[in-house]
Formats: sequence, C-alpha cells, structure tokens
Amino acid sequence: VRELVEHCEREGLALVGVDNVEGSVALEGALLPERACLVFGSEASGLSEEMLAACQVVVSITQRGSTRSMNVGHAAAIVMWALNQA
Repeated sequence: VRELVEHCEREGLALVGVDNVEGSVALEGALLPERACLVFGSEASGLSEEMLAACQVVVSITQRGSTRSMNVGHAAAIVMWALNQA
C-alpha cells in the first residue's frame, strides 16, 4: 500500500477506493478527481483497512436487492465510465 501511495503522490493522482463500506460516498453523488488511481478490493473481503485509510475518497456503487457484491470487472467499468463523465 505504501508504495502505491508514494507512486500516486509523485504522479499527482488521487487514490480513490471503490467499496461498499460504511462512510463511502455513493458514486452518483461523488465529486471524482480528474486524475485518479482507482483501487478495488476482492469480492469477498473488499479493500483492506490500510488501503481504505490511504484513499482520499471511497465511493460505492448503489445496488438494489439483497446483493452487496459485484464482479470487479463490472465495478471497474461502471466507475471508469463515471470518472470519464466528470
């Protein structure tokens, strides 16, 4: 995590986490930075506490129904599309 944070700092990238955790900002209401490094956790356990703490913002993808998880490829496509719209 430390190496990624240092890389993002050198390159002027905001570290944006994507996870359905308490305190995350709904993607549709988030102000996404123009230059970002998106990080995604595993479907089972999400982002680590260390990674969550390193992120400038953590966004979540609003989902309907009983499922809280999503395939990371689908999640990445949704968030990258939203980032491109900002």
